[in-house]
Amino acid sequence: MTAVMKIDFVSDIACPWCAVGLGALEKALEELQGEVEAHIHFQPFELNPQMPPGGEDLVEHLGKKYGSTADQQAQMYQTIKARGTEVGFAFHPTGRGRIFNTFDAHRLLHWAEHEGGAGDQHTLKKAFLEAYQGRGEVIESHEVLLGIVKAQGMDTVAAKAVLESDTYAQAVREKENFYTSAGIHSVPAVIINDKHLISGGQPAEVFASALRQIAAEQV
Repeated sequence: MTAVMKIDFVSDIACPWCAVGLGALEKALEELQGEVEAHIHFQPFELNPQMPPGGEDLVEHLGKKYGSTADQQAQMYQTIKARGTEVGFAFHPTGRGRIFNTFDAHRLLHWAEHEGGAGDQHTLKKAFLEAYQGRGEVIESHEVLLGIVKAQGMDTVAAKAVLESDTYAQAVREKENFYTSAGIHSVPAVIINDKHLISGGQPAEVFASALRQIAAEQV
């Protein structure tokens, strides 16, 4: 019997571990085909909601936020790249350079879920991660965002209308507030069936083991 699961993937495009976590979750679900049927909903979280237009230098930003040196950051990035390779995600060879505001990207992800076709939100989420974490594109730019929407074969006219207004701004903020109020302060946070939490960019086997255990409880 196949266990049907609702999975809320709370994350930010600015978070490299979210790309790792998503790749690992997808790998686990591939392994569990026939055992688990997952319905994934990508929920918004901003690591830097106050990030100004133009962004900040990434090394300086991480230094201020975490007290890390450029060398420490470079070592961590090698670890992240290696973990990305394990799950089929190619990070930018030398890093993104700058960190940008991701609020408009989250609005488009909300739009894709509520106005797009089946799977559109998932497709767009991966495309945003690849653009930002993989190619170092300026993810705050409306031109960049619309280019990504177009490349996925989605409605650029509708997406442009969202970006040029405050459509879904309140809905996204309400969701962000919901998850932070619930105690989510780091991402990725993977919530299964509204009650089981898996935190961080875990390896695929951790996701697979947890999903199997939850599936067994549903039988």
